Amino acid sequence: MSETDRTELVRYRLEQADGALSEARLLLDAGQWLGAINRGYYSIFYAALALLVSAGLGASKHTGVLALVDSEFVRKGLLPKEMSVVFRRAFNQRQR
Repeated sequence: MSETDRTELVRYRLEQADGALSEARLLLDAGQWLGAINRGYYSIFYAALALLVSAGLGASKHTGVLALVDSEFVRKGLLPKEMSVVFRRAFNQRQR
């Protein structure tokens, strides 16, 4: 993937994250808790995908994205552990 393609994909994933967060807020305001949890999770997920793409990494499953964020960013001290905790909590809430 070229640097231009990578930059565009990162931008696209961040736009997805922003859109999902906006949707989560609307659903929360409307009292739609399950939908808000789902869209909130996807906001985190899309941002994580952008982070992985920026590092030349990728995964095909949600659990793979979680694992890569932990191994490549949290364990190396590039992201605080709390971010992993929030990501996993959102993933588990969405699964329920």
